Amino acid sequence: MPDAPLPVARSVADLRAQVAAWKAAGETAAMVPTMGALHDGHLSLVRLARQHADRVVASVFVNPTQFGPNEDFDRYPRNEAGDAALLASAGCDLLYAPTVSEMYPQGFSTTVTVTGVSEPLDGAARPGHFAGVATVVSKLLLQCGADVAVFGEKDYQQLQVIRRLVRDLDIPVRIVGGPTGRAEDGLALSSRNAYLTDAERAAAPALPQALRAAAERLRAGARVADVEAEAIASLQAAGFGKVDYVEVRGAEDLARLGPDSATTPARILAAAFLGKTRLIDNMPV
Repeated sequence: MPDAPLPVARSVADLRAQVAAWKAAGETAAMVPTMGALHDGHLSLVRLARQHADRVVASVFVNPTQFGPNEDFDRYPRNEAGDAALLASAGCDLLYAPTVSEMYPQGFSTTVTVTGVSEPLDGAARPGHFAGVATVVSKLLLQCGADVAVFGEKDYQQLQVIRRLVRDLDIPVRIVGGPTGRAEDGLALSSRNAYLTDAERAAAPALPQALRAAAERLRAGARVADVEAEAIASLQAAGFGKVDYVEVRGAEDLARLGPDSATTPARILAAAFLGKTRLIDNMPV
């Protein structure tokens, strides 16, 4: 007998009914929000969620409000059937796949904005991005009512934005960060890696290599400003184009550090274009 297909909820009411049934049976629930085009990094988050709860919901929703006007919303990869099969294999119990009209019904007029931690880095490079993220994540967490929600550390600034909004709005959910999934050559797993040509994919590991070298230099006492400049130069030498940023920041508040030394804990974060594809990564210092 083939395995039963993964159940799918497409409305807030259906999602809440299923989670309520689990809780009535004494079970806990975890949520893993995604935009689909799933890979092993996402599946590792589902497996991590299973360690923290009895039941796991994964959402697949390509959120239009977090894409800028010239970004890749229309061509962002979508494959719900494939995503559902992968989620089932990783132990997911329910796929939540709402439509845009379910998430943003006619007359929707509320935006959640997190100041401070959202403003530098991707906040500066992609105006409006984190307002879209904060709004949709707030909705997903309130719609589901899960006990735990799991997000990947690859989107490290996003994770810190979500921690802040949950704390500030008293949303009753525990946020768990999952380690960045990586290919054998070190490249952070990302749905957008599918955009890379063969030559670009071969050059892409220069990004994690530059960050790893930078972290080692910082631990050895090198100046922050020197390390950032060296990392940018190494990316450009490897064939990267525009570098949005390579910056060392405080690990929790993402505040700028002084030019001379990195405090602990800190994080080095980068975003750079390889061809037309924007890659991001980060590492602890």
